[in-house]
Amino acid sequence: MSEIERQAAVLTAPQGRISIVSDSVFEPGPHEALVRMEACGICHSDLFVAGLEKLKLVPLTLGHEGIGRVEAIGPGVTDAAVGDRVGITFLASSCGECELCLAGLERYCARQLNFGYTVHGALATRAVVRTQLLARIPESLNAAEAAPMCCAGWTAYGAVRETGLASGQLLAIFGMGGLGHLAQQYAAVRGVRVAAVDVSVEKLRMANAAGAEACIQAEDAGKSIQKRCGGADAAIVLTPAPSAIEQAFRSVKRTGKVLLVGIASTRFELPVVDTVLKGIHVQGSFLGTRQDLDDALRLAAEGRVKAHVETHPLESAPELLERLHRGEVTGRAVVVF
Repeated sequence: MSEIERQAAVLTAPQGRISIVSDSVFEPGPHEALVRMEACGICHSDLFVAGLEKLKLVPLTLGHEGIGRVEAIGPGVTDAAVGDRVGITFLASSCGECELCLAGLERYCARQLNFGYTVHGALATRAVVRTQLLARIPESLNAAEAAPMCCAGWTAYGAVRETGLASGQLLAIFGMGGLGHLAQQYAAVRGVRVAAVDVSVEKLRMANAAGAEACIQAEDAGKSIQKRCGGADAAIVLTPAPSAIEQAFRSVKRTGKVLLVGIASTRFELPVVDTVLKGIHVQGSFLGTRQDLDDALRLAAEGRVKAHVETHPLESAPELLERLHRGEVTGRAVVVF
């Protein structure tokens, strides 16, 4: 089996360095495809994976917001063809047999594999990937703008949908970065009003320009939303900070819903009395359905939702992750090949 040379952003060890390396991949095996990458977004989940003490696979190629074109397929592949433009998401494969998979909830499958986490990801000039759950990318969509849809857009769309809010209701979005600025646009498509919360004045300024009804700095945001807006019908927490979760809980009306999306190894003390007596719903939200992903890509292709992106070469990936850790990226940073 021949080898194909490439460059990749690789995590060398758990909690180790992220290095740009020249290595090679083999031709695709059964149910795999070789994809020449066009672009790959940089995500907070990459930081989460890089910070874990234990990983099943190291060295590990990071990246799960990949856009590319299939160059070759392996034996048994029926769901992709040479020339297809595909998206590589966090969800690499699922068992396809459990009750969750059969119900269209593959993202909760206990036997799932994840690109850039338990299998090698897309932050490389070429990638050999499983084809089971590859997304179909519209030809008209720019690669740099399409890449964030494979995780940030998919996750934000799914969370907004899961709030169940109707036109005219108020959604509080905590964290107006890569996911938050897209969640605001998905809310607008549904006619849902938005209260934007962040520590960054620059991100709040962008949210205001995009039509947010209220833009609030994070400290004591819950009280501010109650006072200025009469409380939120639902809140989405896109940052894992316990303080943000606390403020989101305080921001919602009685019987309101709080969706937790940001991932980190932190804990939050739930106020049980308020939860029970006010009928507050607290729910986790991870990615979305396959239809959610298709809808997010369609809205982007139609120009109704647009990711704010800054583009960089692969060599910048380690620096971009550091900037993301410091909260210095407005919108989404995308590596373009």
